[in-house]
Amino acid sequence: MRIALVSPLYEPVPPPKYGGTERVIDALANELVRRGHDVTLFAAGGSRTDAKLVSCSRRPLRTTMSRAELEFTAPHLHLKMLADVCARAGDFDVIHSHADIWTLPFVAQSSTPIVVTMHGRLDLDNLRTVLPLYPNTPLISISDSQREPLADLDIRWAGTCYNGLDLWEYQHAPVGIRQDRYLAFVGRITAEKRPDWAIEVARRAGMRLKIAAKVDPLDQEYWTDEIEPLIAADPNVEFVGEIGEAEKPEFLSRAAGLVFPIDWPEPFGLVMIESMAAGTPV
Repeated sequence: MRIALVSPLYEPVPPPKYGGTERVIDALANELVRRGHDVTLFAAGGSRTDAKLVSCSRRPLRTTMSRAELEFTAPHLHLKMLADVCARAGDFDVIHSHADIWTLPFVAQSSTPIVVTMHGRLDLDNLRTVLPLYPNTPLISISDSQREPLADLDIRWAGTCYNGLDLWEYQHAPVGIRQDRYLAFVGRITAEKRPDWAIEVARRAGMRLKIAAKVDPLDQEYWTDEIEPLIAADPNVEFVGEIGEAEKPEFLSRAAGLVFPIDWPEPFGLVMIESMAAGTPV
């Protein structure tokens, strides 16, 4: 089968460090190629894949754009990418987009079926307005609970496909050793992930906390004003910074537990199954 995969342009595929959606797309593309399909991946510059690669931006957007550019320029670049994909629709038997609601206006214009995996939260008012405009577009959720805020709407759900995990790195790491007795926080420094709560949990438990996370330009003010002072004031909290896939299995396996104190309706939470793969409770 001739398959087009469309990735968001914020991170390369695979991401060098943080980037759950792009990691899932990477595994999907490579496995489809391994199974004999003709796969074309539309993704950010700097991507690497076993599929045919079409680079749709010179560099990943999240690390190269300002806050204003991420808000106003990035959407246009995604729309341009989707227009280019649809211009080539005849080259494919199916188009699988991971580019969220930007994909929807192109579905009716495409001569090839398009399916869209929704990776983000679905409890937003704008989605209740936009999604019913496209009742015939097949959507894929990444968990059944992700759909719940839209259960009363006429939406065509093609199915739920839970995020998977390539276990190779975890199978070759010292799994479950938990030597260092620290709590781990892994992900992104943003208000919805509540790193401040992670710090408070560790303080009340009387345990050390290691924070392995990235700070995006959009979250720089939150980091500077809210989180950095908390870390500086607590000698038991260590900011490790962003870590990559090669480092994550051992980082998690040495932890006594993963702290995941989110303050939003997490659609899946890839780091939770990563922690469990490392033998570390969540």
